[in-house]
Amino acid sequence: MRTSSIPAPVLMIMAVLSVQFGAALARTQFDAVGPTGAVFLRLLFGALILLAVVRPKVRGWKREQWAAAAVLGVALAGMNSLIYLAIGVIPIGVAVTLEFTGPLLLALVQTRRLADAAWALLAFAGVVLLGFDDGSALPLAGILFALGAGAFWAVYILASARVGRLVPGVEGLAVSMAIGALIVLPFGASRAAAGALGSPLVLPVFVGVALLSSAFPYALEMLALQRLSTRVFGVLSALGPAMAALAGLLVLSQALGAREIIALVLVTAASIGVTVGVRRRRPPAPEIPPTPAP
Repeated sequence: MRTSSIPAPVLMIMAVLSVQFGAALARTQFDAVGPTGAVFLRLLFGALILLAVVRPKVRGWKREQWAAAAVLGVALAGMNSLIYLAIGVIPIGVAVTLEFTGPLLLALVQTRRLADAAWALLAFAGVVLLGFDDGSALPLAGILFALGAGAFWAVYILASARVGRLVPGVEGLAVSMAIGALIVLPFGASRAAAGALGSPLVLPVFVGVALLSSAFPYALEMLALQRLSTRVFGVLSALGPAMAALAGLLVLSQALGAREIIALVLVTAASIGVTVGVRRRRPPAPEIPPTPAP
């Protein structure tokens, strides 16, 4: 099936689902490689997979294209490093909830319709509700890491949209992911190597993590951003906390309470609302040339 035949909101939902389960899978290996080692392996394998499949023709790139790819690489390195550091010390559902403040604020700043603002505020109410932790104190470091990841996430949204406009298909993403891996290399390579030598499961697991959390979802997001505005992208990302909590339950045995379920309903309702609104008011998108599957 051609990716251009799949509605952009569906591409986004697939991406969010994949990335959160990939993050939960990576969390299972933190004892072996640590958060920074996990980030390095995730970006490294994700870059290798995309570079092998896409084979970007970078010789003809202009300075503007390289600059855009570099900014996206920095955003990928910062966003992934900080959220992995966060989920190393606080529950993944709470971490992703705090991280979501970045794209949510971006969506609110960019909104031009009252209905979009209402959906964004509903999503924000769910995020706030999900962020409570039954009165127990969360480690300050984990909170700051997650909020920092949210800031980089907002940069990623803008940078990914720019790369998608300047570079065909997902060629820019492949190069940006390689740049991100190089940025993280000094912080995570030694831990990753030690973990790989100590456990035969580390490398196969992170090949799967790279597919689930990097190559597959980021490619889908970039394709979606070619047909969605960044503000709609930001509100659709409200599915992130819900999917993270679900992944935490199924992969990490982090149980959900009544408050979390209510929060997930609010966030999901906001995402469905904005998706329906987009389909009703956007004209049919022009055909996009097919791109290699990640």
